[in-house]
Amino acid sequence: MEGMQAYGAGKAGGAFDPVTFFRQPQTVVRIVSWVFSIVIFGCIANEGYINRPEEPEEFCIFNRNQNACNYGVFMGSMAFLCCMAFLALDVYFPQISSVKDRKKAVLADVGLSAFWSFMWFVGFCLLANQWQVSKLEDNPLKEGGDAARAAITFSFFSIFTWGTQTLLSMEKLKNVTFEEEYTKLFPPQPPQV
Repeated sequence: MEGMQAYGAGKAGGAFDPVTFFRQPQTVVRIVSWVFSIVIFGCIANEGYINRPEEPEEFCIFNRNQNACNYGVFMGSMAFLCCMAFLALDVYFPQISSVKDRKKAVLADVGLSAFWSFMWFVGFCLLANQWQVSKLEDNPLKEGGDAARAAITFSFFSIFTWGTQTLLSMEKLKNVTFEEEYTKLFPPQPPQV
């Protein structure tokens, strides 16, 4: 029992080592996901809205579908905040002494990472489809095309970075059994005669 780790962490209360923290694969992947969310949000918010010379009102570059731009901006900003929250949790994680709290943190990480991977898949499909059916005459000066393609590309890459985060979080749960918790919830009954 001496060498066992509870949900991917050693003994609680250890000192924070920034070099070790930033060398962990999960931290690197989180930072990459964080940067991708900034790129997606920035590309769509900055160059995702255009207008024709004769139209005063701007419209979304993705087939004039305002929902596509709203989805990209919202998901990019929410993924940015989620990455920041989980980076803070990763810093705080070694200080958590309760095994139950560690378990909740790891399960939340697994669930939210899988959710974000799925949402980026949906976002990639939506943005790629709307970009594919966009009309050339809506954008005669071809403004914002590179930003739209960058948002689509980084949405695609985000599927894999969030999926990797899911797998890395699941590694924390790999060698842990829930037997002790199960026996507390459902104590063994004596045999009835």
